[in-house]
Amino acid sequence: MATEFKRATMGDVPTTALPNTTNANSDLYTVPSNCDTVIIGLLLTNISGGAIIADVLIEGQSGQGDDVYLLKNADIPYGSALEVISGKVVLANTGSGTGDTLQVRCQTGATHLDAVVSILENT
Repeated sequence: MATEFKRATMGDVPTTALPNTTNANSDLYTVPSNCDTVIIGLLLTNISGGAIIADVLIEGQSGQGDDVYLLKNADIPYGSALEVISGKVVLANTGSGTGDTLQVRCQTGATHLDAVVSILENT
C-alpha cells in the first residue's frame, strides 16, 4: 500500500448550503477511487473585514454513510483562523468510485473564507 501526503485548498469558499449535492463548488476534497484518506489538519481563515460563520461537513459516500458536520455555525473573528481538525479524521472509500467528500461553507459571504486541508492518502 502506497502513501502520499497532499494538500487541498479553496479560496473564496462559497455560501451554498451543506450538504451540497447539486454541484461540486463546496467540495474541498473527495476521496479518489481505491483509496482511504486521513485528514491531518484543516484550517479555515477569515479573509474578510468582519466576523464570519462557517460550516464543515463530511458528505458520506453514496449509500455507505451518513453526512456529518465537523463544524456547524462556527464564528471566526476578524483577522483570525480556526483549526478545525487538530487530530486525525478518516475519510473512506469502500468501492471503486469516489468516496467521502469534505465540504465547506461560509454563511457570511463568498469572498470571506479560505480553507486548506492536509491529508495522507493510502492507495
